[in-house]
Parts: sequence; structure tokens; C-alpha cells
Amino acid sequence: MRCTRILTSVLLPVACLTTDFSGSVVADEAAPVEEYLLQGKLADGAAAMQALVEKDSANQQARFSLGVVEFLQAIEGLGQDQYRFGLLGRRARSIPFMRLPIEENKQPEQISYKDARAMLQRFVNQLQRAEQTLSAVTPDDVRLPLKLGQIRLDLNNDGEVTNEESLWHITQVLQNPRRPPEAAAPKKFPIVFDAGDVPWLQGYCHALSALGEIVLAHDWQDQFERTAHLFYPNVDSPYEYLQAEGIGPFMGFGGQNIFDFVAWLHTINYEVVEPERMQKALMHMETVIRLSRASWKLIEAEEDDENEWLPNSKQTSVMKGFSIGRAQITGWHEFLDELELILQGKKLVPFWRGIKGGVSPFTNRFPVNPDIGINVRKIFTEPTRFDLALWLQGTGLQPYLEKGDITSPEKWQKMMANFRGQFFNFALWFN
Repeated sequence: MRCTRILTSVLLPVACLTTDFSGSVVADEAAPVEEYLLQGKLADGAAAMQALVEKDSANQQARFSLGVVEFLQAIEGLGQDQYRFGLLGRRARSIPFMRLPIEENKQPEQISYKDARAMLQRFVNQLQRAEQTLSAVTPDDVRLPLKLGQIRLDLNNDGEVTNEESLWHITQVLQNPRRPPEAAAPKKFPIVFDAGDVPWLQGYCHALSALGEIVLAHDWQDQFERTAHLFYPNVDSPYEYLQAEGIGPFMGFGGQNIFDFVAWLHTINYEVVEPERMQKALMHMETVIRLSRASWKLIEAEEDDENEWLPNSKQTSVMKGFSIGRAQITGWHEFLDELELILQGKKLVPFWRGIKGGVSPFTNRFPVNPDIGINVRKIFTEPTRFDLALWLQGTGLQPYLEKGDITSPEKWQKMMANFRGQFFNFALWFN
């Protein structure tokens, strides 16, 4: 069920950003990869781009195109796995950001904890393959025009792609629960991807890989077997009587499911079984920072203004409501600098316990112990059991508490102010 969150995190950035299109449509010769993407033939597209790269290793557009296809294959593969096991079934339309416009799988396969981990490992492997391809791209000469909205993914793995499986329609349904699942012809949403977008997509591969490695580092079998029936209709579990109840009348849930949600929270108590994965996750996150800086260096050097995915302050954004000025770019670099210091262990995260007189957790001001903070780096280099209740209480963080330079909540508030209250959306976009 943790895979549902990763699938959401993949599609959410596009959903947040493709509401409106304000860029001018520039007549452009289609890239060779585009016909495969518009027809949802990702495997054929990957093979065709691989052939072009082997024929001419200097063809940077083909190499970047191959990386794009492989990234989309990772998304499609995760979606197909979730369809195969009947993710959420008739509950899907009741849960924000999980309203994928594909029909319910009437004959879902049984899913076990082992299957869930294997599904996630496949996703991470596919992301790593895409990242390796992208890392070999020389970005300076890259120019890849694509009709992003009309790209199709075969999420139900039936060998056919429809308008309902276009990126445009998927993102519209994710945003608007009242939108019918049937789709008209998707809008083109043309984007010209260029130099800065190569390290940007690399960064996304690393960010999603980090999330996958964190999940796989822990043992969540107990939680899965007790509560996975909330997410899948056919679970391999000792508690078969739970899923025999079926769905309920309230958004697909019954009154008894309240106890299941309580159990889900109660079982967020995971032993670290593969600690080396936590170190891999740290490496991925540090690489994201490096690639984001590289991406913005290339973006800020651009002088054209042509349907930009990530524009600099002199270019026009293709997304309404997401104009980028110097304040946002400066704020993003400040965020990267502060995050890097935290991941390096040179700055500590505020700790909310041990404050003289005690502080209510429900005040507007985040409580900060002035003497000790949390060393986030040690969470990854010296991981211990993740017990949500004890982490919130504070005692679960004992191994990571130390004296040092603590990052200031006021500084973070100042950085957030640069993004007009939309930092989360900008962060998903900027990566």
C-alpha cells in the first residue's frame, strides 16, 4: 500500500501544473520519439531510440528521448502493477489524488507482502535505468519538443490506449473529482524540453528512488497483513475475515473500517531490515540537490522563450499561476543550501521537547528546544526502528539528538514566503 503514495507522487506534479496552458503554440517538427508516446507504445519507442543512439552516439536528442521513455515506462509499470492487484477498486474515486480514470479490475490477482515489495523494487530498478541513460546525455545540444498532454500510458495493460489514458485527462481527473472519467480529445500542452530539463528529470529519478529505498529499508509486513484490505480487494493475509466484509456505503468504506485506520496508524512501527538502503536514499537526496543546481544553472543561461517547462525570470511560463521571478529562484537556492546543510549533519532540525515549562503542540509557533536538535543525517547513516508514536513523542529520536547549529523556523518561513503560499507546488515543479 505504500506504493500508492509513490504512484501519487509521480503524477501529482503534472496534476498541479497542467490546469491551464498559456504558452504560444509553436509550429515544430515532431521529435522521432513522439509518435510512440502519443500512441502509448513505450516499449517500441525505447527500442527505436536505443537503435538511434547505437547508430549515432552523438545524437543527444535520441539519448534524452530514451531516458524520457524509460522514465515513463517506470510510471506505466507501477500503474499496471497496481491495476493488476486492483488498487482501491471502487474506493478509488473517493480518495483525493487516486482517482485514476481507468476502469476497475474485476478480477484482481491476490497480493502478498512479497508481491508489494517486488512491485516497488521493479519501480526503483526502472527509475535507475532511466537515470543511467539520462546521466550519459550531454545537455547543451538537447531540444525535445513534445505534446505532453497527448502522451498516453497503458495503465491497465490491455494493449490499447484511449483518451482516458492520456496525461492530460489523467491530471484533470486527479484535480477534479466531479469530472467524468470519459475523455474528449486531450489538449496538446506542447513543451519544448531543453538543456535544463535533462538534470531536472535525472533529479526526479533520484527523488523517487530515495522514497522507494526508504520504504524497502523497513519491514512493514505486519501492517500490510492487518490493513492492506483497505487498499486491495484480495490480500494474502492471516486475517482473511477482514476483507470478507467488502466495501461500505460511505465513500467505499464501512463503519468497521474506522478500526482498520486506527490499526494502520498503530502499526506504523517498522524495524530496519536493510539499513544500507537508507544510505542509498541519502545519496539519492544529496544528488537531487546537486542536479537541481545544475538544472537551474542551465535554465538561467537560456535566452530563448519557447514553451518552456521550467522558465527563468526572463521567460514566460506555460503554466498560469506559476510565473517565476527572481524571488522564487533565489528562494529555491536558499532552500537547497539549507537542505544540504541538514542532510550533511551540519545543521540540526528543531526538536520540540525538553523546553522549559513545556509548549503546547497546537500553537501557531513551532516549539524549538534551544539546546538540542535532530541530526537528520544520522537517521540515514545509523537508522533505527521507525515508531511513529515514539517519534512524535520525542523519545524515539533519542539516538539522533545532539547539540549544534539548529535551522531556524523563522528562516524557513521567510523562504516559504517567496513562493506566495504555494511552496509545495513549486517544489514539485522545481525538483
